[in-house]
Amino acid sequence: MTDVNESRDPELPGRLLTVERDALVPLLRARSEEDFALATAACPGWTVRDVLAHCSAALIRVVEGRFEKGVFSPESNDRDIAERAEWTNARVVDELERGMTEAGPVIAEAGGVLDMIALGEWVHAGDVRDAFGEPGAYAGDGLPHALTLLARVTREKGHLPLHADLDDVDEPLRLGVESGTRTPARFIGDAATLVRLYSGRPLAGAEYELAGAEAGELNIFG
Repeated sequence: MTDVNESRDPELPGRLLTVERDALVPLLRARSEEDFALATAACPGWTVRDVLAHCSAALIRVVEGRFEKGVFSPESNDRDIAERAEWTNARVVDELERGMTEAGPVIAEAGGVLDMIALGEWVHAGDVRDAFGEPGAYAGDGLPHALTLLARVTREKGHLPLHADLDDVDEPLRLGVESGTRTPARFIGDAATLVRLYSGRPLAGAEYELAGAEAGELNIFG
């Protein structure tokens, strides 16, 4: 069973962002202007463009070290999106590409406090692929990095313990913290569904087994 009690890999968030950049940016540049106006099921009220504007703004804040009071709150996110309302879609994608390229070293040096941003960016990329109807929205080449980061984030947040037997990953995954006061929950299913559960995304008829916990307890972004 994969354990993440080893020391933090500071380069992991940056690797995840780089892998996702190389997959997502070409996809975005190939889409029509109309596709950026598609609604996202994962983020009610937000279009694909809104999600991308939020992602690019968050990463540029990391790159530039701008963390004023209330940053990443719903109000702050709405302001970031509004500030980019007059931008072309291409400019939003350019900023996103820059952020995904330059944020990694900054996150690495931050000691772990910004690691979850990289995971959130990867999940949002899945939200965009899901809106486009792309297969494997929450999978792809970044999935192994994302799972490793997810496991460590849940441990550092003191999240409930869970043992995941994944259909498409060779080794089981251990998430959260085993304290002796709660029997670890069990998950059986594919890795993308596990990601959806931990990020509070629609399950879209996914087949899985979860015992010892309610789905809502797993959401680390809620």
